This record gives sequence, structure tokens and C-alpha cells, in this order.
Amino acid sequence: MREFIWGCYFIMKLYYFKRYWDETTGDPSTNSWGTSTYYFETDMKGEVLRQIEVYQNGKKLRYDENKIENEYGGISDQPLDLTEFDEFKIDKEEFEQAWAREI
Repeated sequence: MREFIWGCYFIMKLYYFKRYWDETTGDPSTNSWGTSTYYFETDMKGEVLRQIEVYQNGKKLRYDENKIENEYGGISDQPLDLTEFDEFKIDKEEFEQAWAREI
């Protein structure tokens, strides 16, 4: 990904993560969906650019700059701690495959 700032192009390094949560959401509208696996695409500061949530019952939620929220939740508004998430790194291809799967 390239970003244009002050007449220059910069290559923005992106990171990809996949993390399983073994708890339900606790929210009445989604709690029955079961546990979930989260996929994140972040920039170098840990800011989440795209996010996927895949639930045990098969439901899938996707968020990005065009769809930051819906009635079930939204994209993380806090950066990820890249050091804490290091063990959950995946490659871009795995993230893109998850992103492309039907909702």
C-alpha cells in the first residue's frame, strides 16, 4: 500500500493477525453466536484498517473504512499492541482469503 504525503509516496507496511477468543461476546444480540476468531490488518502503529470476526455459528462480520460499524459492533477504535500480537501473525494471503469468503 502506498500513501501520498506532502508530494512524496511512502510504502506503508501492513501487518496481519489471527486471534481466537474462547469467550462469547456477552452482548445479548450476539452472545448466542459462540466463540470467535478475529482477523486484523493493521498499519505500523497497530491501527486497525480492516477487521473480520468469524463466529462459531458461522456468522461473519467485516469492517473497514467503508463500513466501520453495524448493529453488532465495529472496527477496533484502539490500536493493537504489535508486541503482544506478534505470536498471532499471519500472512497477507491468509487474511485476504478470509476477507474474500462470503458473509
